[in-house]
Amino acid sequence: MKPVNLPPTYNYIGIFLTFGCNLNCSYCINNFEEGVKKRKIISGKEWVRLLNRLESRPDLPVTLQGGEPSTHPDFIYIINNLKTSLNIDILTNIQFDIEKFIKEVDPQRVKRPAPYASIRVSYHPEVMDLEDTIRRVLRMQDKGFSIGIWGVLHPLYKEHILEAQRKCRSLGIDFRTKEFLGEYQGRLYGTYKYKSACTKEKRRRVLCKTTELLIDPQAQVFRCHHDIYKNINPIGSLFDENFQIEDKFRECDWYGFCNPCDIKVKTNRFQEYGHTSVEIKFLD
Repeated sequence: MKPVNLPPTYNYIGIFLTFGCNLNCSYCINNFEEGVKKRKIISGKEWVRLLNRLESRPDLPVTLQGGEPSTHPDFIYIINNLKTSLNIDILTNIQFDIEKFIKEVDPQRVKRPAPYASIRVSYHPEVMDLEDTIRRVLRMQDKGFSIGIWGVLHPLYKEHILEAQRKCRSLGIDFRTKEFLGEYQGRLYGTYKYKSACTKEKRRRVLCKTTELLIDPQAQVFRCHHDIYKNINPIGSLFDENFQIEDKFRECDWYGFCNPCDIKVKTNRFQEYGHTSVEIKFLD
């Protein structure tokens, strides 16, 4: 199959191995859309064959995520069989068998020069135990893995998250926080470049260009989180041997119902604040 080259403007490669998850947080960003978790998955051998088409850069890893990526039955196989020129990051809730992971995965395979950890643990106090999370992270850190914790500053859990951050940092764990995105008690939370993009009040027609390669559990390629979660308007598939990424603006009539992930103001892969995943031009 032909190699797939990444445009120089691309900032992120999100590989959604599955939308399934072994936890059920009430504020999960995936719940912003409906029916996400029911998507079928492909095998690890297929993932390896397809992802090895990607020609990326050392500073642009493939990020294995979900859902919870470790619930994919071939999670470790995928890590161990991707070509070495593809760096790997992992977003996880770390509820997997860490001893098996430590035994079977070389820490150097999930480590690269970067201003943040390659394995990023999402800590959700609603469904996770802090002490157990700390124990798991310290164990993997002791074994040489690049690992840290991220906590979402949900209004209900903000104080707990900040206290957890203080405790983790005192133990030598890199603990960072993220804005809560979405609605809570009738208020929309988050810092957005395009203020009316996810109010769900009115649909507008726009032109939109992404800086992210988003690939769903069936290896379909999408232009944004809104589309990948709703499973609409795929722009291609890695199963298509002629597929190539086109770095261009595309028409969209879903503005107003954007997913917060696409239009929030955040840090880029170099941890520089002010980045937004998409650029939007208004047509009306």
